[in-house]
Amino acid sequence: MKARVKWLEGAAMVGMAGDAGSEHAVVMDGPPQYGGRNLGPRPMELLLIGMGGCTQFDVMQILRKARQQVSDCVVELTAERAERDPKVFTRIHAHFIVSGQGLDPKRVERAIALSAEKYCSASIMLGATAEITHDFELRDTAVSVADAPPR
Repeated sequence: MKARVKWLEGAAMVGMAGDAGSEHAVVMDGPPQYGGRNLGPRPMELLLIGMGGCTQFDVMQILRKARQQVSDCVVELTAERAERDPKVFTRIHAHFIVSGQGLDPKRVERAIALSAEKYCSASIMLGATAEITHDFELRDTAVSVADAPPR
């Protein structure tokens, strides 16, 4: 896998995926005190977003294979960083909000555990410096008879 990051101006830069297949670009920027103009997320924010995307992808794949009827999945991430340089992540919490019909909480819990312990490269890598925790909530999207529109 290759990537390229090109400086634009101030603290702004553009990152481009190379031979990974996507060849997409993302603008990043630093904080105003370092010349940033808020043109894009900070690089550390992208690391956190990347971890969220990685674990969500795994969880959705596992739940699909388990024939769970998932209609939506949101991962809300909160992180703490060290006060001194290097300001690595020290704690990360991932809160999954999984919506669907008749979801089995044990299968959702297992999917999250499998991602955290076996499949999500990003969270396993970040786990070398950060304590990573997870929890989840289920939202049933089944329409009850009382909620159905009148005929």
